Amino acid sequence: MSDPAIVPRLSTDNNYDGAAFKPLYTAQVTVSGGSSGHGRATGKARSADGAFDLDLRIPEELGGDASGPNPEQLFAAGFAACFHGVLSLLARENLLDPAPITVEATVAFGRDPADGGYLLQADLVVSWPEVERETATRLLTKAAAICPYSKMTRQGTPATISLAP
Repeated sequence: MSDPAIVPRLSTDNNYDGAAFKPLYTAQVTVSGGSSGHGRATGKARSADGAFDLDLRIPEELGGDASGPNPEQLFAAGFAACFHGVLSLLARENLLDPAPITVEATVAFGRDPADGGYLLQADLVVSWPEVERETATRLLTKAAAICPYSKMTRQGTPATISLAP
């Protein structure tokens, strides 16, 4: 193994029998400021712990100056990172080196033909040299079944939207 990093004690085993969702980590990010008269968020995105702090910008293709990341890039990064993490864990469980794995995420923003609003489409392309295609395909299928972002894109994510008091 070429990755000397400390691996968290997580498992892909289905060994949780809880009756309800049990949070293990919660991220909180607030977006504020900027203009959104065009239906696209700009402004500042900052995590509660301050580790994440950046300006959001509109991509050139949508009339912006592209001087900062946009929501689709952030989603693509999260999806690719999550899938990469799950696949790396599966690689280690199968005594394979995860170091050569790369995950490229493409997130497209476009018109929803159902209602004329907007819709996202996400695609992942995984490269895993040095591993037999059959083995990689088997582990990609398992990773897609258990990756939280893959689950979200496949079955939706429970969400609440409320007005602060």
